[in-house]
Amino acid sequence: MTALGPSGSPSPFGPPLDTRALFPRERHALLELLRSLDPDDWSAPTVCPGWDVHDIAGHLLNDYLRRLSGGRDGHRGAVFENDETLPAYLTRVNGVFAQATRQLSPRVLTDLLAHLGPQLDALWATVPLEAPAGVDVSWAGTDEPSPAWLDIAREYTEFWVHQQQIRDAVARPGADGPELLHPVIDTFMRALPHTLRAEARPDGTSVLFDVTGPAGGRWSAIRHAGRWLPSPPTPDAGPTAHVTTDQDTFWRLATRGITIEEARRRSVLTGDEALTRTATTLLAVVAVVA
Repeated sequence: MTALGPSGSPSPFGPPLDTRALFPRERHALLELLRSLDPDDWSAPTVCPGWDVHDIAGHLLNDYLRRLSGGRDGHRGAVFENDETLPAYLTRVNGVFAQATRQLSPRVLTDLLAHLGPQLDALWATVPLEAPAGVDVSWAGTDEPSPAWLDIAREYTEFWVHQQQIRDAVARPGADGPELLHPVIDTFMRALPHTLRAEARPDGTSVLFDVTGPAGGRWSAIRHAGRWLPSPPTPDAGPTAHVTTDQDTFWRLATRGITIEEARRRSVLTGDEALTRTATTLLAVVAVVA
């Protein structure tokens, strides 16, 4: 059975996911990492073009400040320029903040994250999970408002991914155990129905995503009443299209830490070729797609 939304109709976002208890655990790992870095580590280049480790830490501080200012204090913040798209807006305002935080020492950045993090946890605790999102999650769907639980889960994935980008840059493993990574994968999979939206198929057509590894699992989308919806995998029926990939490949694909072509080379694609190729364009961040 598919999950139902507040109106009783099938929800395009799947069953609710409560990630609120994960924020302190992810942040504890982040702060331990930042406090262990050598001075040279802070200037190590990352997968984010033009940004080093210091810039990503500054960007995380921006995320904390932005959500507290808007979600708790009702502050409007930066506004769109004329004809500016959402990706262009985010690129501009994130770049401005990253430049500003280059004036801050690593210790000040780390201390600010440690100070503001619990305030953000307290904000999430006040939000009814089924209420409308503070910020809609466009990569999971644009046909109806996002629920708050998906907005909060999206923020969790943002923090987790940026921590992993720092770890990659300084060759430090960790923070990728199932308890922290599985919810990231689960959240990113909420983008699967929206990814398939242009693929018209008969009702009952299904796409199965198998993610291998301790943090993995199985996720499925099914065509129903002319739209794609998340649905639990059915063990007694084979999918129309099937993608199998490992957990590391999947989260990097969803955030474009690797290219679509590289993700496909690392995966096994069977069944309807057009569906598997579309499924492997899944994107769970706001980005300009070439």
